[in-house]
Amino acid sequence: MADIVQQRLEDRIPALEQLERVGLFTSKEVKSMLKRSTALEYKLHRTVQSKDDFITYIQYEINVLELIKKRRARIGYHFKREEIEYPIIHRINHVFRRATTKWKEDVQLWLSQVAFNKKWGTKTQLSKVLSSMLAIHPDKPALWIMAAKCEMEDRNSSESARHLFLRALRFHPENKKVYQEYFRMELMHAEKLRKQQQELEQAKIDVGEYNFSPEILSGKLAEVVYRDAAQKIKGAEFILSLLQIAAIFDFTKELQDTILQELQSQYVDDCMMWDFMAKRELDAAGAPELQSAKGRASDTDRREERCCVVYEEALKSLNTEAMWTCYVTFCLERYKRKTNVSELKEKRKERLLRVLQSAHDAKLLQESFYKNWLKVLLSSGDTVSATQIAITATQCFSQSVEMWSFSLQTLVQLESTEAGHLFQEALKHVNPKVVVVPQLTLSGTQHLTADLP
Repeated sequence: MADIVQQRLEDRIPALEQLERVGLFTSKEVKSMLKRSTALEYKLHRTVQSKDDFITYIQYEINVLELIKKRRARIGYHFKREEIEYPIIHRINHVFRRATTKWKEDVQLWLSQVAFNKKWGTKTQLSKVLSSMLAIHPDKPALWIMAAKCEMEDRNSSESARHLFLRALRFHPENKKVYQEYFRMELMHAEKLRKQQQELEQAKIDVGEYNFSPEILSGKLAEVVYRDAAQKIKGAEFILSLLQIAAIFDFTKELQDTILQELQSQYVDDCMMWDFMAKRELDAAGAPELQSAKGRASDTDRREERCCVVYEEALKSLNTEAMWTCYVTFCLERYKRKTNVSELKEKRKERLLRVLQSAHDAKLLQESFYKNWLKVLLSSGDTVSATQIAITATQCFSQSVEMWSFSLQTLVQLESTEAGHLFQEALKHVNPKVVVVPQLTLSGTQHLTADLP
């Protein structure tokens, strides 16, 4: 062990001498560094090795690198990096390699080495580390994605990134995130090539000498990824995630249209598709820019009505709780939006109440929406309807303690004569120990309506 440590220390001497010779460190500092390094080296060669000792060693060497960087900047000396920094970087990677060999399953160790090589610009070493890490941890999709991003962003190699994504899909053929990031990478690659082509054209350089494939520039590789993904992974939500990624790029109109058409034709029984199509009406082209607040409010109202037309159309063929939930959620979100135009506020309230009633009549209204319904009625001062809905809600969800408690609170607030009867009914359906009996207080009333706009 002593011979190995001695050899390691001797290997350090040329770099330490350079540090002193060029004025980055004093003789005293160099001696102190050598002493500290000796202690750290011996710890790494003990019979029983500790992961903490390896981490401490690595952190010490990184601190030395950072200090060298600061001192170079201070005295303006930027030479002899091959003789000073490179041996330290090589040594750190060697210790990382020993650590990851001994503690293969420690993902954080691998990620620390990746981060180190990214920061210090050792691109060749970075690829080796990523390759070794994936050989040990092929079961972790996030590592494949990270490795591909490193190849794309740090090494500027779209080919290597593509190769990694394809390998990742062999291990994870139905992983949504891998497909999403692969799709994004191909679009980023196309965007980068388009910018390069534009810069060459602006510089009046003949682009004929360069290989700018029209198919790649238009995003055809991304379309291939999309089609493969759409075959492997079903569901409108996933297809919509790819559509949203494509929408980030300004050259993908044709690709977006393709995805949208297939989404509409293949997922007519998926509420996520209808929800997306309905909300698209909010962004559809409308009237020219309107100056008055009432004019803008009127245009907003027309857009929201068009959204409702789509929801109503969806319910003709997809009369499900999930579809009604999308519709009610949309109306509730629009109702909660701030507006200074009272007419728009009133129309939103009427629309919300109408849809809530329709969903209730269809017996497809979720429990949580009854609370929203009651809050809207209470804020409007419609005590008769609030009383009726409070009682009706308990009939629909007779086993829900929360529903009984909320309805009782509402009736007590309204000083309704039905409160006592409702309480007796509650005791028949749920454990009396868990029913909350509300008190009629001003603060209670304020709390009930506090989250309304």
